[in-house]
Amino acid sequence: MVSTLVKDAVTSALERLLGLSIDLGEFYRFAEGQDKLGKLVRHFRGMKPPRFVTVFESVINAIASQQVSRVVAILVLNRLTAKYGTASCQENNAGRAFPRPKDLAGLQPDDLRQIGLSRQKGRSVIELATSITEGRLNLEGFTELPEEDALERLLGLRGVGRWTAEYVLLRGLGRTHVFPGDDVGARNNLQRWLHLTKPLDYATVHRTLKRWRPYGGLIYFHLLLDRLAEAGFLRETAP
Repeated sequence: MVSTLVKDAVTSALERLLGLSIDLGEFYRFAEGQDKLGKLVRHFRGMKPPRFVTVFESVINAIASQQVSRVVAILVLNRLTAKYGTASCQENNAGRAFPRPKDLAGLQPDDLRQIGLSRQKGRSVIELATSITEGRLNLEGFTELPEEDALERLLGLRGVGRWTAEYVLLRGLGRTHVFPGDDVGARNNLQRWLHLTKPLDYATVHRTLKRWRPYGGLIYFHLLLDRLAEAGFLRETAP
């Protein structure tokens, strides 16, 4: 029989992963009053903003994604999970959960180089995991902080710059107004959607999005879906 504790943990994880508790009604009403945004939102109506199960996982994902393609980052993260994650089925080892801080705290940078992380990224991952394991850092507590404080704390971590911090604000802390302005892929998606001739930088991204505050993060996700649909990774389903 499944315990109440396990049920609560699974419910919490699904709510984060699938954004089940997020009410998008106000966002939809806002988008309906604007032709271009309204069309984008109607096309993907029902999409809830996903979030990593833990803030720790979002930081590790961001670090692994720095200065490499998303395909390479996913490959490295899969290797990390396969080697250091907790087996979800002890009998046949069919699947593994993402590594916990204690799974990575005792490693050396060379251990992580074997799966494709640079020495610098490896040090960042291990230092983060060790700080959490030893009780010196509570990443989950960042969810309760005002945004400026959370951003400052994130930027104080080894290997975390502005892009990583903003990515974690959105994907780890659920701050759905945040559009990571240093994300080159997201900038390209925004430029393509608006049919702009000049490339965007961090400042112009935020000037461009000013008219749609406070929904930058939701637009980020919708543009990602739009790009995946154009590339043929999403298929239309009958209503």
